[in-house]
Amino acid sequence: MTLMTPPPLDQEDDEMLVPQSEFPEGPQPMEAQAENASTVDAPAAADESPSGRFTWKIDNFSRLNVKKLYSDTFVIGGYRWRILIFPKGNNVDHLSIYLDVADSTSLPYGWSRYAHFSLAVINQAQNRYSVRKETQHQFNARESDWGFTSFMPLAELYNLTRGYIVHDTCIIEANVAVRKIVDYWSHDSKKETGYVGLKNQGATCYMNSLLQTLYHIPYFRKAVYHMPTTENDMPSGSIPLALQSLFYKLQYSETSVATKELTKSFGWDTYDSFMQHDVQELNRVLSEKLEDKMKGTVVEGTIQQLFEGHHMNYIECINVDYKSTRKESFYDLQLDVKGCRDVYASFDKYVEVERLEGDNKYHAEQHGLQDAKKGVLFIDFPPVLQLQLKRFEYDFMRDTMVKINDRYEFPLQLDLDRENGKYLSPEADRSVRNLYTLHSVLVHSGGVHGGHYYAYIRPTLSDQWFKFDDERVTKEDMKRALEEQYGGEEELPQTNPGFNNSPFKFTKYSNAYMLVYIRESDKDKIICNVDEKDIAEHLRIRLKREQEEKQKKRKEKAEAHLYTIIKVARDEDLSEQIGKEIYFDLVDHDKVRSFRVQKQMSFNQFKEEVAKEFGIPVQFQRFWLWAKRQNHTYRPNRPLTPLEESQCVGQLREVSNKANTAELKLFLEVELGMDLQPLSPSEKTKEDILLFFKLYDPSKEELRFVGRLFIKINSKPMEVVAKLNEMAGFAPDEEIDLYEEIKFEPTVMCEPVDKKLTFRASQLEDGDILCFQKSVRTDEQYRYPDVPMYMEYVLNRQIVRFRSLEKPKEDEFSLELSKTHNYDDVVERVAEHLHLDDPSKIRLTSHNCYSQQPKPQPIKYRGVERLADMLTHYNQTSDILYYEVLDIPLPELQGLKTLKVAFHLATKDEVIIHSIRLPKHSTVGDVLNDLKTKVELSQPNAELRLLEVFYHKIYKIFPLNEKIENINDQYWTLRAEEIPEEEKNLGPHDRLIHVYHFAKDPAQNQVQNFGEPFFLVIHEGEILAEIKVRIQKKLQVPDEEFAKWKFAFMSMGRPDYLESSEILSARFQRRDVYGAWEQYLGLEHADSTPKRSYAVNQNRHTFEKPVRIYN
Repeated sequence: MTLMTPPPLDQEDDEMLVPQSEFPEGPQPMEAQAENASTVDAPAAADESPSGRFTWKIDNFSRLNVKKLYSDTFVIGGYRWRILIFPKGNNVDHLSIYLDVADSTSLPYGWSRYAHFSLAVINQAQNRYSVRKETQHQFNARESDWGFTSFMPLAELYNLTRGYIVHDTCIIEANVAVRKIVDYWSHDSKKETGYVGLKNQGATCYMNSLLQTLYHIPYFRKAVYHMPTTENDMPSGSIPLALQSLFYKLQYSETSVATKELTKSFGWDTYDSFMQHDVQELNRVLSEKLEDKMKGTVVEGTIQQLFEGHHMNYIECINVDYKSTRKESFYDLQLDVKGCRDVYASFDKYVEVERLEGDNKYHAEQHGLQDAKKGVLFIDFPPVLQLQLKRFEYDFMRDTMVKINDRYEFPLQLDLDRENGKYLSPEADRSVRNLYTLHSVLVHSGGVHGGHYYAYIRPTLSDQWFKFDDERVTKEDMKRALEEQYGGEEELPQTNPGFNNSPFKFTKYSNAYMLVYIRESDKDKIICNVDEKDIAEHLRIRLKREQEEKQKKRKEKAEAHLYTIIKVARDEDLSEQIGKEIYFDLVDHDKVRSFRVQKQMSFNQFKEEVAKEFGIPVQFQRFWLWAKRQNHTYRPNRPLTPLEESQCVGQLREVSNKANTAELKLFLEVELGMDLQPLSPSEKTKEDILLFFKLYDPSKEELRFVGRLFIKINSKPMEVVAKLNEMAGFAPDEEIDLYEEIKFEPTVMCEPVDKKLTFRASQLEDGDILCFQKSVRTDEQYRYPDVPMYMEYVLNRQIVRFRSLEKPKEDEFSLELSKTHNYDDVVERVAEHLHLDDPSKIRLTSHNCYSQQPKPQPIKYRGVERLADMLTHYNQTSDILYYEVLDIPLPELQGLKTLKVAFHLATKDEVIIHSIRLPKHSTVGDVLNDLKTKVELSQPNAELRLLEVFYHKIYKIFPLNEKIENINDQYWTLRAEEIPEEEKNLGPHDRLIHVYHFAKDPAQNQVQNFGEPFFLVIHEGEILAEIKVRIQKKLQVPDEEFAKWKFAFMSMGRPDYLESSEILSARFQRRDVYGAWEQYLGLEHADSTPKRSYAVNQNRHTFEKPVRIYN
């Protein structure tokens, strides 16, 4: 998914702008400062070619001590570029990598250039595991670099066994294709193409491409319109209504359409919108939901009618008359890409007959085990055929998903009756002509760890194709929609013909991922006319009203420069808010009455409006301007002068508002008489100051607004005590304490006021706030006995929702804590709630605000100063903490190291995983001694060793004295085993060699290791035939199977096959090999070890959560 800088959005669309630091999966703009780059050798690139590759070799990579690093400058397309990396991440735990315009600071004003590019970290062990991400961007002065903040996890990059850093060298590659400048946002899709796009919510391009494809199947759109909905339904709670609304807007809107209502109807939160999923999975889940919602309605069965086909699975015995068949339905077909040149080859493979014989015979009822044929044939194909191309496959050797970018062709017309109906079952209706025409091509651009989806569609099946890429729709030719989406490699023309330079080839990471075909005989029915009469009247009315509302808001926005918003706060607002919604300052201006007033209106006219609204005659109104003080508080500052009141509102706004926002904030002062009727405001002299009063009650822990007074500046607080007591409802002679509320950011400043000093001496002025309370007697005990302590409490109080780490989605309990609480305070309160005696057994984990999950690493014991720090994630604050109860105190646990060790029993073909927990300063010898107490040994004094195994190779035998603190069991397997007797008594000419199982991958032309590696002692002069006997006995392989095995001397991944008569020790003489594991005896045979079950959906990327539609 490609995150691009969004265009200005209308506020009413309620769309989400993607903050730079929030979801850094996609490319992000960065303002980077230049700094010295390391010297690298750039290849002899074609300086003026529009496309090119630059390879950057960075030595001493792990020892880089800089935050960011630039490559040398290279020239592609006549432009100067460089790569920018953050070796330790740009404030994330991933490598951050960007393409940068090298001379951006010296380019002329208004410069711009557009490029399609990919960035890669090369895997030096196996190139196909290189991490590559692709995007495009229009570079300019504001966004002179673009790339990926979270390119790949640092843990993966710096893991030396992974192959990204070899001999402390990292290789980074940029493929850049300079394109013609595209003014992305000024393009009017509706005007240019007649169609509009869909807005991307963050990572919803996969959904947008599918929705556009479904929308452009008119029969499907008509069925959606005919789903029963009512005017009382809300789109955000009804999938049918949300989809109807979306389709209506796609049909009639002039601009791109938001999908937020639809994703809300799915029950998705913001995080779901930022998780990239699989198109096929979403298609299936959405189809199932719609099928369910259509039941019992006039459109019941539409999904089946359009998309459902049937095939027959059969097993037919060869030597007896027995056949088993099973009919199954499908909504889409998954076709192999790997090893297939085109769609027809995939269908051939789909119906390929498998022979069940030998050990794999079929058990036929009443006939026992029989040789048989097994296969699939199609009974019928649907009118709309959806083909999912298996571009993503699970690599068992690597334990990860990989993308297949091989060339794979698909025709404009697909004939599934070819070769006399070879794909059809005997009972298929041969009168139906299965000739299909291509309707849409969904494309995935990028790698397995993310990318971007878009669709090529021809809505009317004419020769004109359109590209639907989120908000942008463009006309495209057939070559772009078909041939350019086949994948494979592309060769750029040679830049210097005649010179012996090899052509520049690069893998095309954009390729077709899903195809939609429509049957020729059904196309008139499916590509039908859909107009307003197909849309329910209540829906038309609702959507037209929405459009009118939108138009009104747009009009208001367009005319905003003619209007001022005036926000008027009154005593009633202060009484309502203080002590309930706010505690500091006087009022939340967003919650007071606001007036939208033309700037040309005179202020006196505005007073008439206020009179009508509040029932306060004009002559009793006095307005005060608010001012923001240097300490960030906001207080009424001075009354408006008669001259200001005679001006128009627009001029007044300029006077009061240095920030020049289109708002004017006022305080309306109204004096009330004894009968609570308004009076004319008293004349204010320079000696009068307006003070506001809050009353604090320590027994109830309550604060409230009690009123305001004009006070003579030279009077003393003791002179107004009686009046304050009256306002508070106290006895006239009640002793009270006064405090001035000065500021509350970043800390509370609330100082006692000396009642014997004048207000002038206490430096009080208009708009100041005094808090007062009854004086607390020595025999009274309160949690927060005075105003400053209470204000401090209010500022720092924090309700924290606690969740068990085992149930990270469920709130278990909440506690009111203080942001200033230290680590011990927090765990004590949690332990108290859980009735746990020892708080040190509580371990806390912070919340990741972006993924809405616990952070991977727990908080260390006393590792965080304050609760506020525990709740902060980058620039976001949460109110969630996760807890777990340990079996031992956390400080003790932190002094221990837990290792998972796989113990291979010598006497049984069995592996048991043990968790060994020992002090960090322990050695490997201590681990093995501990393990001996837990496992079954072949004999009491058997010796053990600990091995490091990674991808079926042994990389290390740990010395017994090695400290365990730095051993990592996260990425590789720690294997413990008994040391065989023959290895303990090695003769001077004996050699201990590595023996690994392998199979050749014909498609990749590479060796794949599998199974359990082991050591073997070989003796001087021993021939392979003798060694084979020992290996067969050790592995207990049956003769028939062992006869098929081949033996090879393996060096640096290349097999050299051995003859049985060859003396093996002669092969293992060299000692200058980098890594003993790179020279080994290879056992080539079929991998019969049971595989992990990944069949549920092998097309889904490993990083995804499953797609769920909750409603």
